[in-house]
Amino acid sequence: MFTYIAKGDPDMARRRIKVLDTTLRDGEQTPGVALTPEQKLEIARALDDLGVDILEAGAAISSEGERKAIKMISRAGLNAEICSFVRAAKEDIDAALACDVDSVHMVVPTSDIHLKYKLKKTKKEVKEMALNAARYALDHGLIVEFSSEDASRTEPSFLLDILSAAVEEGVQRVCICDTVGVLTYEKSRELFSNLTAKLKVPVSAHCHNDFGMATANTVAAVMGGASEVHVTINGLGERGGNAALEEVVLALSQFYDISTGIKLKLLYSVSNLVEKITGMPVSPTKPIVGENAFTHGAGIHTHGVLAEPSTYEPIPPELVGQHRRLVFGKLSGSHAIESELKKMGLKPTKKQIEEIFNQVKQLGDRGKIVTDTELRAIVDSVLGRGFKETLKLEELTVVSGNRVTPTSSVRIKFGDKEFVESGVGIGPVDAAMNAIRKVVEGTANVRLVEYHVDAISGGTDAMVSVVVKLTDGKRMVTARGTSGDIIMASVQAMLNGVNRLLWDKQLRVKE
Repeated sequence: MFTYIAKGDPDMARRRIKVLDTTLRDGEQTPGVALTPEQKLEIARALDDLGVDILEAGAAISSEGERKAIKMISRAGLNAEICSFVRAAKEDIDAALACDVDSVHMVVPTSDIHLKYKLKKTKKEVKEMALNAARYALDHGLIVEFSSEDASRTEPSFLLDILSAAVEEGVQRVCICDTVGVLTYEKSRELFSNLTAKLKVPVSAHCHNDFGMATANTVAAVMGGASEVHVTINGLGERGGNAALEEVVLALSQFYDISTGIKLKLLYSVSNLVEKITGMPVSPTKPIVGENAFTHGAGIHTHGVLAEPSTYEPIPPELVGQHRRLVFGKLSGSHAIESELKKMGLKPTKKQIEEIFNQVKQLGDRGKIVTDTELRAIVDSVLGRGFKETLKLEELTVVSGNRVTPTSSVRIKFGDKEFVESGVGIGPVDAAMNAIRKVVEGTANVRLVEYHVDAISGGTDAMVSVVVKLTDGKRMVTARGTSGDIIMASVQAMLNGVNRLLWDKQLRVKE
C-alpha cells in the first residue's frame, strides 16, 4: 500500500475521523433524483455496512414520505447515528423528534448575503433564533450538530461568535459549510486551524464541488483539525455535487494514514448500488469507482501493468472492490493481447498473435474501441474456432407512443427451434431487450450492466453504434450493434453479446 505521511504532522497516523454521509439528504437534492422510502432504507443499510458513523437520512420536515423513510431507517437497528436535517425552527425539530432520530444537523445561514436576501434578518436576530432552536433540540434529548451555512463567505468574527455561542449553549458538534465551493486548500486549512483552536467541540467540514475542489478542501479541513467530514457517495449533490466519500476516505487513508472506519473493499459495490437506485450514472473517468479507474488501453501502459501493476496503478483495484481491465484499440500492444488470450486459456503461436494484433490495430484505426465480442470474433477466425451464432433474430415488432406502454415482440431462432416472446419496458429499447432476455432465460441469465449510444454520422438519419456490457454472473462481455435504427442497433448489440456468452460457455465445457 502506498502511503504518504505529511511532514510536520507526526500524529496524523493516530487520528480517527468520523464520516457523516449525506447521500440520502444532500445527495437526493441532485436534480433528477427522487427516492422512495424503501430505496432510502436499502441505501442506508449499505452505508451502515460500509461503516459510516453518522447517516443523515433526510429532512423530516420535507414530506410525509420523507418522514416515513427516516422512521424506517431509525428503526432498522443500524449501527450508525441517525440524523435529520433541520432548520432553526421548532416545527423542523418536532418533525425530527417524531422520526426517532438520534441527532439533528441544524443548518443556520450566517453570511451577509444569506441574511440579507434569504432570511431578511440581522445577525442579532439570527443568533437569537439559532440558539433558541438549539436549546429546544437539546432539551428534547437530541444530539445537535450546529452548522453554519455559507460559512466560507461569512464575516470571520460573526462566524466565531455564533459558533462559540452554540457551543456555550451545549451543542455537541459544529460544522463549517463551504456552501458554494469557494474555498481553496490553503484557505480551508487556515479556516479550520483557527476555529478548531478556539472551539471546544468537534468541528466538521461540509464542502461542495462547484470548482472541483471539494475533496481537496475536505482533506485540508482535516489537516487543519476537523474531526468529521460530510460526504456523499459518487459526489452526488446540487450543482457540482458534494465531496465524494470514496475520494475523501481514500485520500485520508493513502496519503495521511488517517482512519475513517470505512470498509474500503465495499466502496465500488456501494457506488454501483447508489448509481442503480438513483439513476445517476457514474462517469467512467470518476476516480476510484469509475469503470475506467483501473482500465488500461495504451500499449505502454498495459505492458507496464502486466509486468508490475504499480507502474500505472497507485493502489491495487481490489483495495476498493474494483477490478483491472484491459481494452483494445489502435493504441493496444501485443503484450495485452497475449495476456488476454492466456486468460481465455488459449496458446496461440507467435504468428497467430501477430495476426490478431494486426486485425485489432486495423479496427482501431477505423476509430473503434474493440469490444470483447469483436476481439473474440477475431480470435475465433485466426485460430479457426468457427464461431457459431446460437441466437438469430427472425422478426422484431415494437409498439410505442403516447399513452401506450412500450411493448416488443421478437421471433428468434435459438439453435434449431423458434421462439416468440414479448416484453414491456420504460421505452421501446428496454421492451425489446426484455423480450430477448425471456428467450434465453434459464440457458443464459443475462443482465445488462451498461448501455451506450454513439451517433456515427450526422443528421436525423444518422447511423448509430450501440455498445452494451452484459454479464451472465460468471463473466462479462461488451458487444456492439450498428444500424440506422437505434432499436435495431440495440437488439443487434444484445444478440451479439448473448451469442458470445453462449459460445464461450460451450467452449469452456469442451475444454
